Amino acid sequence: MTVSLASRLAALWLCCCAASGASAETFEVKMLNRGPHGAMVYEPEFIQAAPGDTIKFLATSNGHDAVSIAGMAPAGATAFRGKVNEEIAITLTQPGLYGIKCQPHYAMGMVMLVRVGDTPLAQLVVPEDVPEQARQRFENIVSRAAAATR
Repeated sequence: MTVSLASRLAALWLCCCAASGASAETFEVKMLNRGPHGAMVYEPEFIQAAPGDTIKFLATSNGHDAVSIAGMAPAGATAFRGKVNEEIAITLTQPGLYGIKCQPHYAMGMVMLVRVGDTPLAQLVVPEDVPEQARQRFENIVSRAAAATR
């Protein structure tokens, strides 16, 4: 069976169109002194992402950064550390739950959660050394996120 050049070109064009539709998304997160859930917050505090999506942290208030929390990322995930008062963009490729903190305001509970893929929120493990206010904020984030998906 012979396939015509026109058929081959049509198949190639369809493949290219299908591949271009599967683009990654970029989420913007504001680092704030005050937000809807209190002082020293990321807005939004929770993101549902897909592997390959990018999170861009915006320096909208002074004194904040975005840093991965040791022990709160899936196996194989790359740790990151932004600089205070500077934007940082990270691309998350490993499915799982990612805890993120503002290093200067970590003890005040400035954290956020990113879920890449469909890992259940109930699988979040908060390490023992996480400050109490940050631990409480993670509990609140999970509670609000779970309620929003019902």
